[in-house]
Amino acid sequence: MSRKPKKGYFVRGEFVAEGSELDLELKRELKGTDDASKTDLKRESAELQKLGEDLLDLRAGLFDKLPIGEKLRDAVIEARRITNFEGKRRQMQFIGKLMRLQDPGVLDAVRAALDEQHHGPAEESALLHEAERWRDQLIADDDALGGWIETHPATDSQQLRALVRQARKDLKAGKPGEAPRQGKAYREVFQLVRAQLSAHGSGDHAAEAAEQSREHDA
Repeated sequence: MSRKPKKGYFVRGEFVAEGSELDLELKRELKGTDDASKTDLKRESAELQKLGEDLLDLRAGLFDKLPIGEKLRDAVIEARRITNFEGKRRQMQFIGKLMRLQDPGVLDAVRAALDEQHHGPAEESALLHEAERWRDQLIADDDALGGWIETHPATDSQQLRALVRQARKDLKAGKPGEAPRQGKAYREVFQLVRAQLSAHGSGDHAAEAAEQSREHDA
């Protein structure tokens, strides 16, 4: 027969079992003049409640990977189905209570999953920035094209050169205070570069080659 989990709550990442010495000490503080501790507990409880509410919007691919217990997982799934306002409110209170029982590591995993959904994986973000940097460099500098092709020989060099030329032709100055207007080729250069970076890893070596090419011509 499985043991029933201890009742309690988390305070600053530490589990406090109901009836323990720490629990009694915290309750004495709350009844006394320690307003800071009381405020901290309320703030942490509100943060965990909000974290539980955010779980409802987490996409399936990330939600399914979370190391949460079956009770919390089922509670979130059930909350997504509820349309009645009062029923939803009660279910969210229940989820908040379950969130306060989760281990700190589980809470960190939830925060990381939500951050990934909002901002994307760090590697993907770095890849996008690298592709943007190379797109701008290829269009602005002929030397960059040679460095890129040298380190990414799988690139269709004829296609890339044609896209770069067209992107330069399409470039139109915007109104005062506005960014220059770009054409279709500008986006296609980005897509081509991103595909190559994704297939072969970071473009750092290509950047070094372009820099060496410029130094050689200087």
